[in-house]
Amino acid sequence: MRNISNSPVLHFFAATTLAGTAIGSSAADAVNDRAPQQQQTSENRMQQHPYVGMWVTDDGRIRHELLPNGRYDEARGNRESAYRGRYEVTGRHIEYWDDTGFTADGDFVDGNTLHHAGMVLRRK
Repeated sequence: MRNISNSPVLHFFAATTLAGTAIGSSAADAVNDRAPQQQQTSENRMQQHPYVGMWVTDDGRIRHELLPNGRYDEARGNRESAYRGRYEVTGRHIEYWDDTGFTADGDFVDGNTLHHAGMVLRRK
């Protein structure tokens, strides 16, 4: 049987593997360090967004809570959390993506009034 422990090819592959692992770990650590910062920055930006908060129809039946993390929670009548998903605001326009795949949109006509799907919601 031939001894390959001193083989230059084996040493090359071992060095390459170890270097790749070290670089991979460092790169992964750098990405993992940035991810919470990016999420925190996004959440800070949303917390300061003027439309974050509770929006309710005049009869109180439909309630949209726009959360600071870019998510929303909609209650309908006695059904709390009837719909949940994410949202994005561009200017005065809001886009909703429900977790089930449903999409909707709306427009803020002023700082206290949201027109959405034929409804008028007001800030609470």
